[in-house]
Amino acid sequence: MNVRVFYHDKCFDGACSASLFARFHRECIRKDAQYTFHGLVHRAGALFDEKDFSGDENAIVDFKYSNSPAVNWWFDHHLSAFLSPEDHAHFVAAQNNPQSRLQKFYDPNSVSCTSFLARIAAEQIGVEVAPLAELIQVADIVEGALSSRPESAVEMAEPAMKLTMVIESAQDSTFVPRLIPLLTELSFAQILREPLVADLLPALLERHQQSLQLIRERSSCEQGTIYFDIMDHPLEGYNKFIPYYLHPEATYSIGLSRSSFRTKIAVGSNPWTTTKPEQMLNLATICERYGGGGHARVGAISFPREKDDLARIAAAEIVAELRAHHTAQGIRPTMKVGS
Repeated sequence: MNVRVFYHDKCFDGACSASLFARFHRECIRKDAQYTFHGLVHRAGALFDEKDFSGDENAIVDFKYSNSPAVNWWFDHHLSAFLSPEDHAHFVAAQNNPQSRLQKFYDPNSVSCTSFLARIAAEQIGVEVAPLAELIQVADIVEGALSSRPESAVEMAEPAMKLTMVIESAQDSTFVPRLIPLLTELSFAQILREPLVADLLPALLERHQQSLQLIRERSSCEQGTIYFDIMDHPLEGYNKFIPYYLHPEATYSIGLSRSSFRTKIAVGSNPWTTTKPEQMLNLATICERYGGGGHARVGAISFPREKDDLARIAAAEIVAELRAHHTAQGIRPTMKVGS
């Protein structure tokens, strides 16, 4: 049996979810299955190509819902999981089907897709997930921005943060599919010593320092909101915690960047802010207005590369909205004690 696993590409949680899915499927569903991994990215236009769902079974993890009859498995935790009301209705209807209900799962309250998938695998399929405790815990820390200090997330001292950087920044499209099986077989420290990863680390660490310096030069923080535009320096991703490392007093961050396949507006909130949740805006809802989505505290919007002007207009509107709301709430610039 050929199982094609589609996952959120350039995302630590997406890669970990794909590895965990393949492991539980092999152990409990089909021991003779062969797995191929295929990254999906948020971009302007269609996200899925029906002909790609060509496996004997097809699974999507940590990515938007597809109503294709060829998709057998789906796990996601994003608030903006459905591209349309019709997709959401299709999922709800599928829950009335005994087979679909046991293979398509959604929980927007889960911190990470990895921990959500682990919970379902343990409770409903009987997978022993205790040996994967490190993977599950770190996926929650990375995806939920639960590091104790911004320095922990940016200064690259921990193996997990180095591995996150490699997954988010590697430009070889075959790299993450080759890495995914290792995530549930080896510790993070062992993976970093594998030639597949070790050979990439020096150049990527240098590039991380360059992006840190670039955002330092380009970013400013006013009325609790950071803004920076680095579209003239194409990057295949940067550490999303850098803005708060540089501007710890901020509540929100808006960043404009460009990669090989899109122009992106990253919309985030400071994980270390003391601002009360009820005082903060839902960022997924804001991003959805422009065709994007995400979670309540972090989201993104994708534009075609030739639509930089529209991206800048949208970013300016979001910055103005967040700054006005921050001022209206009378939010004071403070951080959590100990950070």
